[in-house]
Amino acid sequence: MQLLKTRDFGLLYAGQLISQIGDGLNKVALLWFVYDLTGSALKMMVIGLLQTIPPLLFGPLIGIGLDRLSKKRVMIWVDLLRTLLVLLIPILYAAEALTLEILYVIVFLTAIVSTVFGPALSSAIPHIVVRSQFTAANALLQSTTNFGMVMGPAISGLGIAFVGAQNVLYLNALTFLISALCLMPIRTREPLPSHRLITPSGSMVHDLMIGFRFVFLQQRIVFMLMVTAALYNLGASAFMFLLPVFAKESLGAGPIELGWLWSILGIGMLAASTCLVWVRQGNLHRRLRMISGSMAVGGLAVGGLGLLETPLIASVFMLIIGGSTALLTPIVFALLQEVTPVPLLGRVFTAFSTGGMACAMAGMMGFGWVADAIGPGVSLLGISLVLLGTAAFAQRFSSQCDPSCEASRFDLRSQAI
Repeated sequence: MQLLKTRDFGLLYAGQLISQIGDGLNKVALLWFVYDLTGSALKMMVIGLLQTIPPLLFGPLIGIGLDRLSKKRVMIWVDLLRTLLVLLIPILYAAEALTLEILYVIVFLTAIVSTVFGPALSSAIPHIVVRSQFTAANALLQSTTNFGMVMGPAISGLGIAFVGAQNVLYLNALTFLISALCLMPIRTREPLPSHRLITPSGSMVHDLMIGFRFVFLQQRIVFMLMVTAALYNLGASAFMFLLPVFAKESLGAGPIELGWLWSILGIGMLAASTCLVWVRQGNLHRRLRMISGSMAVGGLAVGGLGLLETPLIASVFMLIIGGSTALLTPIVFALLQEVTPVPLLGRVFTAFSTGGMACAMAGMMGFGWVADAIGPGVSLLGISLVLLGTAAFAQRFSSQCDPSCEASRFDLRSQAI
């Protein structure tokens, strides 16, 4: 927790905490509105799909831009743009001009802007904290998402029930503005603009190929981590967006109960993220074993969730699912920050974002169709099998590693850029 006492990381954490609470408010309001309006899990999934398309279309180009620009300035501008876009939803609603189609357009535009923020934030970490603090920093930043899941959905559920979704979104817009204000005073150790051009020729195609070679050919650990994260996103993203369907159809829950289920999921994730802050990073073998074990527990819990009929018992399973699935991202991101040269951070993290979003899209479409055509219980079983497959892959990966091997020494070719 010493990181939180430092000026720059403390400001970054505060801004993200407020912003993620706003995201938690937004998530329940948007998904419940669409599902309540259409009664279709597949149409509700369109919200998730619209949020995954931009990384697929623009991810590689965004990575090149991030490696040439100030990560701090990029994040500030993204937050300001998101403030304006989210404000449009309640304003149009008040003017009785908000339709499902317009809502889809706003969600898509917001997703285009938001695509930049995640890779920029992950790429900025090595410029703010020292190497030994990477896992703790990523875990603390993930805990802001967990806080958002704990507080945001519960508040949102009450807000939807008593004042309407449109008023909840005003607060969401305000949180993005506060995040931008917190980012402005942060000091980073980023290189000067003249040092950000990656190649002498400045060719975007050449820079793009350097990034692809690093991820897919030069550094085996990066490619294996990408496969692990892709499998995780295939199942976990579908589970998140199917939760309203499962809650309403299988458990008979309303918006308030849905908000509490989402909050309990966030409590489990928050507990796991907090534990990671205090755990020593360890070697590559140990961290991969942690990922494998957590995915196995999460997969079994998701499968068991499909057999339940009451929100009370389901809440226990949600707590387990949250705790088990929260370990993967901080560990994977810390490993990437350790093995990736600074000039390639933007491209590596956007490559991960693009791959993750592609798998998330496939998972949401596939499991959304299964939920509509067969039932949410069968869909949850499929998600369970995907998470168990992720555990098996991570276990096999760890068995190929020398137990004494550190991630930074896994493949020295990573420095050949």
